[in-house]
Amino acid sequence: MEIDLTDDQVLFHDTTVRFIEAELPVAATRRLHDDPAGYDRSWLRRGAGIGWFAMLVPDEFGGGSVSGSPLVDAAIAAEEMGRHVQPGPFIAMNVVAGAVAAHGAPARQTELLPAIIAGEVVATWACADRCGNWDDGAGLRAERSGGDLILRGSRGFVQDAASADWLLAVATLEGNPVQVLVRASAPGVRIRPLAVLDLSRRLAVVEFDAVVASADAVLGGGAGAVEAALLRAVVLTCADTVGAVDALLTMTVAYAKDRVAFGRPIGSFQALKHVMADQALFVETCKAGVAAAARAVDAGDEAAPEVASMVAAYVGDVANDVAQECLQIHGGIGYTWEHDLHLYLRRVRSNASLYGEPGWHRERVCRYHRLGAVP
Repeated sequence: MEIDLTDDQVLFHDTTVRFIEAELPVAATRRLHDDPAGYDRSWLRRGAGIGWFAMLVPDEFGGGSVSGSPLVDAAIAAEEMGRHVQPGPFIAMNVVAGAVAAHGAPARQTELLPAIIAGEVVATWACADRCGNWDDGAGLRAERSGGDLILRGSRGFVQDAASADWLLAVATLEGNPVQVLVRASAPGVRIRPLAVLDLSRRLAVVEFDAVVASADAVLGGGAGAVEAALLRAVVLTCADTVGAVDALLTMTVAYAKDRVAFGRPIGSFQALKHVMADQALFVETCKAGVAAAARAVDAGDEAAPEVASMVAAYVGDVANDVAQECLQIHGGIGYTWEHDLHLYLRRVRSNASLYGEPGWHRERVCRYHRLGAVP
C-alpha cells in the first residue's frame, strides 16, 4: 500500500514476503488447487509464527500489532497474500480474532485467542446469506432456550468452512444482529462445499439445524460489533485485491517489453502505452484508497464506514477492469491454463463478490447521506 512504513513494518513485510517465496510461491499453490482443504495446517502454523493472526488481538491475550495500527499492519500482510495468490483463511481468522478479542466472553477469549494466534485453531467468519449477500444475519435465527441458544438457518460463501474448527456466525437474536461462536463439528452443523471461481479459495454453505450454543458463545456489541467486523473484512479484502492487481500489472508490463511484433516490443506501441499508463494510475489510486480506509478504521473515524465502502466500490470495479485489460494485452497466452494470469484474474473477481459487490457498497454510501430510496 502507499503508506510510509516504519522500520518494524518493513521488517514484518519483508519477513512475510521471504516466507511466502520460500514456503508457498505461486507455482507451488497450483498443487493445492485440487486439495479439499486448499492449504496445509503446518504451513498455517508457520505463518502464524510471523504474527499473521496476532495483529488485531491485544497484548494481554498474547497478540499485538507491529506498529500500533493493527489493521494497517494486517493489510500489509493481506496485500502480499493477494500478490502471491495465497490460500487459507488469513482474512477470516483475523476478523474472528479481532471480534473475539473486542467482544467475546472472558472464557472464550482465554480458550480461543492464543490458539488462533498460534495457528493451532482455524476460525472463520460466516456472515452472508446462501447467495453471498449481506443480510444482517436474517438468514440465521437464534432463539433462547433456557440458558442456551438454538440456531436455525444457513450462512453462505463461508471461507474455509470445511477445514475450520470454529465458526463465528452472524445471526439475528430477538430481531437484532449478533455474532455467535459455534464449533464446526457441533451436532446439526452441515457444511456443503461450493465450486468456486478462485482456485486458491474454498467456500461453502453452512446449514444450522437446531444447533445448540451456550449463552457465553454470543459476542457482545450487537450491530456495532458486526459492523466493525465487516469493515475489517472489507479493508483486508481490498488490500488482497491491490496485491493481486499490482502483480498483474507488473506481469503485463514485463510481457509488453518482451513480446515482439512487427519487429518491435509491443509495449512500444502508443495504443498499449496509453492503456498501461491508465492501468498504473488506477492501481496507484487503489493503493492510496486502501491505505486511507485502513487508517480510518484503525482510528475509529466516524466516516470510516463511508470511506471503506467508497474504496470497496472503487477497487471492486477498477481492479476487474485492469485485470481484463491485462488479459487483452497478453493475448492468446493469457488464456492458457499454464500461464499464471488467470489465477490473479480469478482472485480479483472473487474478491469483488465477497463482503458486498461494488453496487451494494455504493448503496451504503447513499444510505450514509440519506440519498435515494435505499432501504
